[in-house]
Amino acid sequence: MKISTKIPLFALLLTSSIWTLAQQNSQPGVMNPPPLPGTDSPQNSAAAPVVTSTQSATKSDAEPQKRKADRAQSYYHYSLAHIYEEIMAITGRTDYASKAIDEYRQAVENDPNSEYLNAGLAELYLKTGRIRDAVTEAQDLIKQNPGNLDARRLLGRIYLRSLGDMRAGAQSENMLQLAIEQYQEIIKRDPKSLEDHLLLGRLYRLNNDTVNSEKEFLTAVQLQPDSEEAVSTLSYLYNEEGDYNRALNILLSIPENSRSSKLYAALGYTYEQKKDYKSAIQAYSKAVNADHDNLDAMRGLAQNLLNDNQPDAALDQYKQITEADPQDAQSYMRMAEVYRRDGKFDQALAVLKKAQAIVEDSFEVPYSIAVVYENVGRYDEAAQTLQDLLKRTEKADGTYSVSERNNRSIFLERLGSVYRDQSKTQLAVETFRKMVALGDDSASRGYQQLIETYRDSKQWPQATAVAGEAVKKLPDDRGLKLIYAGQLADTGQAEAAISSVKAMLKGTPEDREIWTALAQMYSRLRRWKDAQEAIGKAEQLSTKPEDKDYTSFIAGSIYERQKRYDQAEEAFRKVINGDPRNAVALNYLGYMLADRGTRLEEALGYIRRAITFDPQNGAYLDSLGWVYFKMGNYELAEENLRKASERLNNDPTVHDHLADLFQKTGRLKQAVAHWERAVTEWNKTIPAEIDSADLAKVQKKLESAKIRLAQQKESKESKE
Repeated sequence: MKISTKIPLFALLLTSSIWTLAQQNSQPGVMNPPPLPGTDSPQNSAAAPVVTSTQSATKSDAEPQKRKADRAQSYYHYSLAHIYEEIMAITGRTDYASKAIDEYRQAVENDPNSEYLNAGLAELYLKTGRIRDAVTEAQDLIKQNPGNLDARRLLGRIYLRSLGDMRAGAQSENMLQLAIEQYQEIIKRDPKSLEDHLLLGRLYRLNNDTVNSEKEFLTAVQLQPDSEEAVSTLSYLYNEEGDYNRALNILLSIPENSRSSKLYAALGYTYEQKKDYKSAIQAYSKAVNADHDNLDAMRGLAQNLLNDNQPDAALDQYKQITEADPQDAQSYMRMAEVYRRDGKFDQALAVLKKAQAIVEDSFEVPYSIAVVYENVGRYDEAAQTLQDLLKRTEKADGTYSVSERNNRSIFLERLGSVYRDQSKTQLAVETFRKMVALGDDSASRGYQQLIETYRDSKQWPQATAVAGEAVKKLPDDRGLKLIYAGQLADTGQAEAAISSVKAMLKGTPEDREIWTALAQMYSRLRRWKDAQEAIGKAEQLSTKPEDKDYTSFIAGSIYERQKRYDQAEEAFRKVINGDPRNAVALNYLGYMLADRGTRLEEALGYIRRAITFDPQNGAYLDSLGWVYFKMGNYELAEENLRKASERLNNDPTVHDHLADLFQKTGRLKQAVAHWERAVTEWNKTIPAEIDSADLAKVQKKLESAKIRLAQQKESKESKE
């Protein structure tokens, strides 16, 4: 007789007490409920499972005595097992799990050939985390009947569950192989099962076997060409392999009127991988229109609006997402990034605090908070937050996984930059050295930050020495080679440096980076024609919007240094039109206009926008103070120039500007002090960064001011 899945009447009557029992057990001080018929007390059951005289504790014990199936008894014990399962689900108590297992065992003992009961026991083992027992039960079922596909799928699920619970390692790899072998056998016996082909394909992908993975996904598509699951899964595989056109073709093979929200989202993802953000936006928009509850599609749409430099539209999407899912910490973080880029730092902190309340153990949220603290000049809080993150991620043995090393590298890099912002050079150096010790890409970035730190503090020999060390340690790192060549060119070895950079040209699109470096080297050497030719070649090789913006900016700086202001302005405007939030270009254009006393209101607008995005930037504060000086607003000029000098105390231009202000406002003695400091700082600077004309002007102003100061002193003494 086949056992029904329905519970008999007496069992249904018993289930009416389940909720009462569960409520009683959830109240402190209430005793355990009385045992149900045919069971021991909960205390005894938890301590020693019931074993009949003909039953073994586990299937691996002595062979049970053969006897005729007693299906009535089996049904009775199965029903009790089902009741205990329900109580376990409600209360979460493990003793009821033990009771359910005991009853299942007795049910199996009374009907040992029942595949249904054996499978149910295996499922229960799986639910309660007794993986070894679950495997044994499922394997026994397969031994009894090798063609039992339900048992094989159950065993496959058990392996998958085990795989998810394990960390990477030999044991995990072994479990993955067992899962693959089981699903290979399943599709042999059921070759038309779409779901099993897809699952096996995913397992192959997890095993980095892309050939067999693709084969299974293609089979799934052939079995059901209009299956959105099969088509989208295959497209994601092609995307992972970098074959974006094949991914696109497989998705576009589905007629537009048959595409679901899920397929449009896969299409949007593929366009995103191709950097075709406008097409990605269109696809994700259709996905959202087809299913307003598809939050993943909304997230994709928001991200690509950001990619396409539409932050306001992206912010609107993220607001809708968080309204629909208030626990979406990642979307709060994206909102914070939009607010931060727009200079709305208070709002950025507010949404980050919401995210932090949702994911208290996150590393990403406090890191983002530290970035905002740095942006607003709360350096001590930023440093403390980053130090806390480093302590949380520190391991006593110094052994880290790849992801752990990457996290620590990011935290160290930000902490080092905070120290540098505070002019704590030695602390910055020590921090970046820790990045170098992490190796790989972290070492490369650490060296770059070390070189920049030494340059900022005008320790030129140390910068060159570190660059040389970096190239020796990482000889295949092209970026470090270019930096080292730049250092050599700045310190009197120009021809050798240029030759070494030219030798890196290969006639490929990757030459863009090399031509850009050459353009900057030529510009610092004042070889204007060579600089313009080099940046022109870099521009020809630029395909990405951000690359084009960067080459335009370099071109603008080359023109500005030649005093070809109209061409410089055209280049900077080109950058700003492509990226209205490009603070560097906004500041450069605004300062260029202000320094010439041209269109001062317009210049003020550009500089203010730059300050909005980076309010602690000393160069931008200097520009703001200078434009106010040119406009005759000396109070605001002094306020911002003083702030600039606090952040760039070794910058001769800032001291020159302060001196001009003090002279203009009748404080000649202070003016002399700042001009003297400007000359001192110019003398510490390498020739590549000195404008001889500017230095001559400062020296002339200093000499003139000293004469006037001496005359004032003589006049005062004569009167006395």
